[in-house]
Amino acid sequence: MKITIQTVGVTPHEPLKERIEKKLAKLETFYDKIVEAAVYLKVENTSEKENKTTELVVKIPGNDIVVKKTCASFEESLDDAVETAKKLLIKKKELA
Repeated sequence: MKITIQTVGVTPHEPLKERIEKKLAKLETFYDKIVEAAVYLKVENTSEKENKTTELVVKIPGNDIVVKKTCASFEESLDDAVETAKKLLIKKKELA
């Protein structure tokens, strides 16, 4: 699976990149036809503390899965997005 990481207004540190790759690699255990995964990290321009947005696009044959989560940290929003994507992949596999 190919993984791409794009950021807007933020530079991800190495442990965050490693965490992204590790989390996304686990998704293949739930659905083995994943072609590519794209992660978009963005700091929202708001005064709220929960302004770190992670958008996850999982490309699979048929329909792509798109999950967008905003939390207080990128790690937290990444975890939420991956968890939601995991549930959607399991559901898609059961329907196949």
